[in-house]
Amino acid sequence: MKPFFIILASKQQQSLMVIHSNFKAFILFLYVHMSQADETYDPNEMAIIKLKIAGLFDRNADIEKKLYIAIREYNSFEKEKLNQLFKDSFEHFGDDQGMSKNNFYNDLNEIMLADGQILHSETKALDALKKIIELNAEKS
Repeated sequence: MKPFFIILASKQQQSLMVIHSNFKAFILFLYVHMSQADETYDPNEMAIIKLKIAGLFDRNADIEKKLYIAIREYNSFEKEKLNQLFKDSFEHFGDDQGMSKNNFYNDLNEIMLADGQILHSETKALDALKKIIELNAEKS
């Protein structure tokens, strides 16, 4: 399954790159991004992600399938466009999506720490996401 792309135009004719139909799917994509920051899908990181997404989606949701789809989307997405995707998606979905920034940062931290090591690439990915979130919050 290839990711679908939605290009939205705002009043200023600015195009946004958004590939997720809802905020929860986007958050799952970010969890996968954090897991992949060290270029591996560690089983401990995957276990943490499954716990996190079980709380995001309804009880009857197929968590394994959602995670599999998110990993495929992530693997097929052009990595040099990730920052633009993140910026545009946060702008599109807005700041108030029922998830506090602190909880979200804690989730990302927990995923990063799950394999028992912290690599520079992981802290760099986390810092980049924090910066994007903070910039979006300033716009709101």
